[in-house]
Amino acid sequence: MTNADGGAPVKSLFVMLAGYNAWANRRLYDAAEKLSNADYRADRGVFFKSMHGTLNHLLVADRIWMRRFTREGDHPDPLDAILFNDRAALRAARETEDARIVAYVEGLDDEPLAGRFRYRTVTNPRDIEQPLAPALAHFFNHQTHHRGQAHAVLTGAAPSFDLVLFQRETGLGLDA
Repeated sequence: MTNADGGAPVKSLFVMLAGYNAWANRRLYDAAEKLSNADYRADRGVFFKSMHGTLNHLLVADRIWMRRFTREGDHPDPLDAILFNDRAALRAARETEDARIVAYVEGLDDEPLAGRFRYRTVTNPRDIEQPLAPALAHFFNHQTHHRGQAHAVLTGAAPSFDLVLFQRETGLGLDA
């Protein structure tokens, strides 16, 4: 599977996004560690209330999608589950999941990326079949969406999560 113009394979885009995801999560967790416990757990009006709730949701959603993609791993339920109350344990689980995501994407080839997959939804249970590549795009976009909410919680102490900064630091996405 290649881009519409016949250029670089779509896989390179997802490899870049998986690397970006891990990079942005490290930056997010570094900043969140500087919050007091009260600020970390305070309801700030974001979808999952607090920084703690948002970080747990990101891990929950990633595990749900990775289970869908790979048929392996945990499938937490519900979407607002608190998988880890301990901040260090949550970070360790995040790093493990990010490594799993990177390995999964790096292991993909053209056939599965051009193919379809089936899964069951969580909030309104039903079976869905859809192409894999657009689902992966949603997967990475969802992470960015909630990292944006976490960024708002951090306010002035928030690091940049700009994709272009990641590209400049790593070189991923600069070669076409």
